[in-house]
Formats: sequence, C-alpha cells, structure tokens
Amino acid sequence: MNAAIDVFKRNEFPGSSLAALNAWVAEVAALTQPDHIHWCDGSDAENALLTKQMLADGTLLPLNPETHPHSWLHRSSPSDVARVEHLTFVCTAQPDDAGPNNHWMAPAEAHAKMDALFAGCMRGRTLYVIPYCMGPIDSPLSRCGVEITDSPYVVANMRIMTRMGAPALARIEREGTFVKGLHSTGELDPDRRFIMHFPDELAIKSFGSGYGGNALLGKKCHALRIASHQARHEGWLAEHMLIVGIENPQGETHYIAAAFPSACGKTNLAMLIPPEGYRQAGWKVWTVGDDICWMRPGADGRLYAINPEAGFFGVAPGTSDSSNPNALATISHHTIFTNVAVTDEQEPWWEGLDTRTPALDWQGRKYDPANGPAAHPNSRFTVSAKQCPSYSAKAEDPQGVPISAIVFGGRRASLVPLVFEARDWTHGVLVGAAMGSETTAAATGAVGVMRRDPMAMKPFCGYNFADYFAHWLSFDRAGAKLPKIFHVNWFRKGGDGKFLWPGFGENLRVLEWMIQRVEGKADAVETPIGHLPRAEDLNLDGVALSDEAHDLLFGFDRAGWQAEFAGIGEYLQEFGARTPQALKDEQQRIAARLAH
Repeated sequence: MNAAIDVFKRNEFPGSSLAALNAWVAEVAALTQPDHIHWCDGSDAENALLTKQMLADGTLLPLNPETHPHSWLHRSSPSDVARVEHLTFVCTAQPDDAGPNNHWMAPAEAHAKMDALFAGCMRGRTLYVIPYCMGPIDSPLSRCGVEITDSPYVVANMRIMTRMGAPALARIEREGTFVKGLHSTGELDPDRRFIMHFPDELAIKSFGSGYGGNALLGKKCHALRIASHQARHEGWLAEHMLIVGIENPQGETHYIAAAFPSACGKTNLAMLIPPEGYRQAGWKVWTVGDDICWMRPGADGRLYAINPEAGFFGVAPGTSDSSNPNALATISHHTIFTNVAVTDEQEPWWEGLDTRTPALDWQGRKYDPANGPAAHPNSRFTVSAKQCPSYSAKAEDPQGVPISAIVFGGRRASLVPLVFEARDWTHGVLVGAAMGSETTAAATGAVGVMRRDPMAMKPFCGYNFADYFAHWLSFDRAGAKLPKIFHVNWFRKGGDGKFLWPGFGENLRVLEWMIQRVEGKADAVETPIGHLPRAEDLNLDGVALSDEAHDLLFGFDRAGWQAEFAGIGEYLQEFGARTPQALKDEQQRIAARLAH
C-alpha cells in the first residue's frame, strides 16, 4: 500500500447525518476485511496519488507523454474483456418482474451467493468508497450512488465517467438516498464472476471482473438496469441512447436521442462532423452524450433529457481521423486506454487507426497477425466529455435539453431501408420494441448473429420488457408533445457485401430530413412500415450512390417485411400476457396491411 494514499484513509466520513452510508461501509468492511478504507474525494491530488500507485504496480502503463500527455494503458485479463450477459442477473421477488429478457435469481439466494464470494476478498487490499452523481450535480433529473470497490482502476475511471467525490457526497447527505454498488475484482476467475442487481433495494453486487460495465457500476448497472426500474416508478425513461444537437444555419438547434446497440456507431453519430457543404452553409453539431439518456416530461409536455455520464467509454477500433476526428482529438490527452495495442513509440494503436504496424498487441505480446487483432475488438478509451471539440455546454444544463426526435437503429445487412418514420407514438414504440441488430464484440458470444434488441436495451433493461413497453406507451397522454420516432440503418449492404451508404458525416443528411419532418417541411411516401423518404427528399449533393443503392436504401420489400412482421409477432408472444394489447394490435394491423 502506498503510504501517501493512506493519508486519505477514513474509518467513516465526517458528518453524522451520513449514518446509513457509514453503517453500510462498516458492514461491507466487516465482510470483505480490507487492510485499508479510503473515502474518495475526487480531487486532483487523490487522482495523482492513485495514478502513481497504479503505475508502480503495473495496473497502468505509461504512454508517450509528448503525443498523449497524461494518458495510460491498462491491460485486463484476457478472460475479462467484455460484458458477461449470461452471468448478469436481475433479482426480484417474482421471476415475472425480471421478465424473460433477464436472467433471474431470488434476492436471498443471490445475496447468499455473492456474500460468500465477497467474504474476506479484500484482505491485503484497499476498500475504496466512491460517492458519485449520475448527471449534473444540481439537476433534479440526476441520481446519486456509492460504489465500494477494491480496484483503483475503477476509481480512476469512475472519476472520469461520473461527478465523483465531495459534491456527490454532499447531495447524498441532502437527499438521504443512493444506489449501493459493491464490487471486487476477486481473482478474475470466469467461474467466480457474477453481476447481481436488486432493483427493489437500489443495490448492485459485482464480483470477479475488472472490465468496464461489469466494474464501473455507475454505468450500465446503475444508469440503465437500476435507473430503468427507478424511471418506471417515477415517470421517466432511462435509455441506452446518445444525445446530439443539430444546429441549422438559422441558429435553431434540435436535439435528437438515438438508440443503437453497442459498437453500432453511437459515438460517431454523437460527435458527427457535417460534410463540407453543410459546414459552409453554417450547420453545426453539438455532443451532449454518446451512450445513456435520461428523459423526463417537462411542464410544456415535451421530453427533456440529460446525459447522466460525464465521460465517454468508447470503442477504440475503427476510430480514426476519417471516421471520427472529434473522438480522435478528444482522446489525445488525459485518457485511459484499455486493451489497445502500442507502437514502438509507446503510442496507443488499434485496427482502423492508421497504416502503422504496432509493436505490442493488447496482451503485451510482440505483435503477430497469427494471434489475431493487435487491439482487442472491444478495446476502449475513457475520457472526459468536456475534452470533445463538439461538446455542448447544454450537457450541464440542470433542466436537460428538449428532444425533437427519437431514433432507433441497428446493424441490418438486408431488408431495412436507410430511414423511415413511425406513423405515431404507438407505432414508434413497436419499431423500437422490434428492433433487430447483428451482434458485435461488445458482449461475449458469437458476432454477426441477428437478434432482437428492443430500444437497444436487451442487456440493460432492469425489469420485464412487456412492462417496459407499457411504460413507453404510457407517455402518450393528454397534453404530451412527444418526439417523432424514426428508424435508421447505416449498415445496409449490396450484392457485393459492401456498405451502400457512406455513413459518418453523411448521416447528417438523414438527420436533416428528420428535422424537416418534425417541422412539417419534408415529404415522404407512406408504406405499411412507416413514412419513407424518396431519394430526392434528401440532400444528396456530392454523394455518389449506385442504382442498387438507390433501390435498396429507399425501397420497400413487401415480401421481406411480411416475414419480418411474422417474426415480430412471434417475438412479442415471448413476453406472454403482460405484453400490452396496443402493441400486439399494432403489429397485427401492419401485418394485415403488408398482406394486401
């Protein structure tokens, strides 16, 4: 233990009104038996000392201080590189409350299993107490939590990803409530690895992993699984969505929330740079968030959103000066890289970055293509959102930003056109509920398999999807001024297996059409699946599309959609009697239209 760190040690945090927190910390300490207890204050001095400690023990490795100042590399265990959905449980009193979309375990059984793992697990280690706030520290939409962990790497990442430290602790003291998260890396044994969620207790227990969403409990565990449960009971939405602002040449900004499964381009869209012609015309794009969105109805009937996170935990492979120059500029300093490769100059490297050949792969071995990719396909960067060139000051607005449009999308090589608009809110909820995407490396398991991923929340919804769909439908009430709902597919492929749409900055052309639809200024063709633009309804100046691309990106395959909606009907049946009748009626209505 670094003696300098021990200066910050506390047996309890000063302030008797934090008795519940102090009692919980004492209870956890008695179970885990750490050598030291450290209450994190989030200060620069604390971070510097923790970084020094991690550099000394090899948890972090230094990167080139000239090209990447204050940036570090972390290599996780090769068996600990992604979310472990099959080991992630929602623990409610009744299995039906967790739903078929979650793995379920009875709370008493889950606590017993986890407490047996946690018993004595922190001997020889430091127990870190991390008070944090998800969202702007003074926002009524924000919620607080405390994570207890034995990983200084987790502390460093949580400092970037949340509002961590003394201000969060002060809010917890005022409100008297917080989400409890207990984490230990354990032995990093895949056979002793579980992530348990207790929604009714606002509690999380995670053991045996040091990877991202498994260990940074403020992220998916709190901000989605637990928060979705809170949101249902409190009348808001906790969603796996980016938030981006599109400012037109007249200075008007529309905010769009968009849900895509992991590694499907959320960060690229959130940090989009307009094509040259749009930039010259005065279009601007503002980044509010790249992964999670909390939305609540405002007094005017519109939905207002905050990004509960303070940083980006982005996928590195594929990030380049051509795909996402804003991201590349963002991570040029004060960044933690996880499982990327390095060059001879100790610079971080990953596939898609540039044409250099790395020196060492993500496991620290001399790079050999026979060992697979140099950087792990799910390698990551953790960085403050404020470093992004397109960062919006509205990201700290306590009231959030008004949402004009909600977008769903996934990886679909066939059938699904470039964009379509839902007819109304109920249809839009069905579009989100039926969303399908090909799997990526962000989760363990096979890659490239098409699966239903409602609202991109399949791994993250903390309760029964049928109840979740009903909760979405409940927002369509008198006085509501709900966003229009759209679906996009940047990943349609042609007969040669290549993508038909250029993507990246060119996606602004699709967003412009959406905004024009919101404003009642753009045309569309009505089809059974929704309103589709014609190619001439989009500004395609400078975009060269083949005849095949025109046909497939803007076309409608009736026979293909008949089969798709038959599959959607079967999928909805999986959720049984709780599935909202309105959603089943909508599916049947569209299926009937497709049959004629």
